[in-house]
Amino acid sequence: MPYRANDPVSDSPLNSAPFGYSPESLQREALYAELDNAGVELGAYDRRIVEWLAGWDYPTVATIASLIRRAGHH
Repeated sequence: MPYRANDPVSDSPLNSAPFGYSPESLQREALYAELDNAGVELGAYDRRIVEWLAGWDYPTVATIASLIRRAGHH
């Protein structure tokens, strides 16, 4: 289930950096949604790292979210 209607997270391998911008709050939401959809149980330190990652640039966060999504499909 996408974290919002206009889901920017790729289901396919990326051959170039995702383009765009997303505020940190939506990046955080995307990361948590992908981890939840993949069935990943999070501890306190895991959540701390997700919070930290959410502050990175959009291409990095979108790629990490895509990797989690694709890994969760296997």
